[in-house]
Amino acid sequence: MIITRTPLRISFFGGGTDYPVWYREHGGSVLSTTIDKSCYITSRWLPPFFEYHSRISYSKVENVGSNSQIEHPSVRACLEFMGISDGVEVHHVADLPARTGLGTSSAFTVGLLLGLYALKNQMRDKHALTTEAIHVERDLLQEAVGAQDQASCAHGGFNRINFHTNDAIEVKRILAAPSRLADLQNHLALYFTGFARTASEIAKEQLKETPNRQKELTEMMQMVDEAETIVTDSRRSLNEFGKLLHQSWQIKRSLTQRISNSNIDEIYEAGLSAGALGGKLLGAGGGGFMLFFVPPERKEALRMRLKNLLCVPFAFSDRGSDVVVYEPEVMYDKSLASDRSEIYAQRT
Repeated sequence: MIITRTPLRISFFGGGTDYPVWYREHGGSVLSTTIDKSCYITSRWLPPFFEYHSRISYSKVENVGSNSQIEHPSVRACLEFMGISDGVEVHHVADLPARTGLGTSSAFTVGLLLGLYALKNQMRDKHALTTEAIHVERDLLQEAVGAQDQASCAHGGFNRINFHTNDAIEVKRILAAPSRLADLQNHLALYFTGFARTASEIAKEQLKETPNRQKELTEMMQMVDEAETIVTDSRRSLNEFGKLLHQSWQIKRSLTQRISNSNIDEIYEAGLSAGALGGKLLGAGGGGFMLFFVPPERKEALRMRLKNLLCVPFAFSDRGSDVVVYEPEVMYDKSLASDRSEIYAQRT
């Protein structure tokens, strides 16, 4: 049995420049951090005592006669990519729900790939996990995804992630004093606004608008430089980080009409009126988590102003995707698995 733990992430600046339609021509950069909220995936070879070939458990349970019948797109694609046709059991749980702007889909793919490699008694480094997760999501599943979530979840930590025109991805740890990062963390508050639509659907519209948004995306990418300087230079006030978040959100919400809506705008304005200096909706848009930068002495006022919303405490984390339980097991005789598949086919 293998259990992997993969962190979720918060993206501060540069979102939108991590799509190939942009960075293959202009390059791209994001500033992000992983947090102490994770998804956990248990993987094992399924013993040949059941009438089904594989069992996949997430928000629903799938008992299937072959891996090609699996409905969960990422599980099906990862097994295909890994060349695994034998029966498996995969179980997923997470600290926070999907479709909320925290990179949950990519965290799932990264964690599952890592677990399947471990199941085959193989190791994979963080860079390989990143590129392979991108391949599964972008090429096999044909989803409109960027490249920051996979890199952040695989590597972990507070990073600047650069995307080069030749598709190379560079993850650079932000060199700031722990006390500085702790101070920044103490200025942040995370509120759940409600479930968003599928990020890929919203991203598709943003990608169509990319050629017409070069000015905006260039400015958002430049903000990564400024934000990194604010974080690493202790002489700068962290309030500048919050004000920069506000500027970035105003640009991001203008990229397409689907990123924000009247409900999200109302939440954001309520946060500002309670003392927040800035913030942003995390992820592609449409819903999910709203991040606020608020002076610590104003956090209680913000909480009271947004008392109808769930505030989720969190902390920065340096941990990337890793294997937390590794108990290798011998595979069962494949002929038994074949017999089991025939029995299942007859019963269905």
